[in-house]
Amino acid sequence: MKKILLFFLFINGIVSSVEAQEIISDTITGTNSVIHKDERIDLLSNKMIEYNQYLSTKTKMVNGWRLMLLNTTDRALAMKIRTTLLQKFPDQKVYLVFLSPYIKLKFGNFTDKAEAEKLRMQLIDMKLVDGNIYIVNDSVEQKPSAKTMINAED
Repeated sequence: MKKILLFFLFINGIVSSVEAQEIISDTITGTNSVIHKDERIDLLSNKMIEYNQYLSTKTKMVNGWRLMLLNTTDRALAMKIRTTLLQKFPDQKVYLVFLSPYIKLKFGNFTDKAEAEKLRMQLIDMKLVDGNIYIVNDSVEQKPSAKTMINAED
């Protein structure tokens, strides 16, 4: 029984190795080479390509700036300002952080401080907040550029 099992395993190994052979011609010397390759290597490389494309399109955290709009204990005021910001600036994110007993309202993901300053001046002109608006250093989300997205799809 063991001999028959070993025989079938041996035949299976020969058949699978024959299927995985690839003949490559050398253009310089004109000789042929036989390469024995497992088909699982191609599957693994395709999975790695998919994973790398996913990573290149994922949002990353980088050092940048946010606008500190509010530090208050009045939840209703914080929610009112948050709602207004979401309506007027749908492309920016609003962060509401509760650190007992204060609610901090931060706004935006800026990798360029000049861009943060420009939006800060715009918010001051809108008179949305009574107090000062500060630019604070923070970890911000950076979406991949359009160039990275195009390269990932190729």
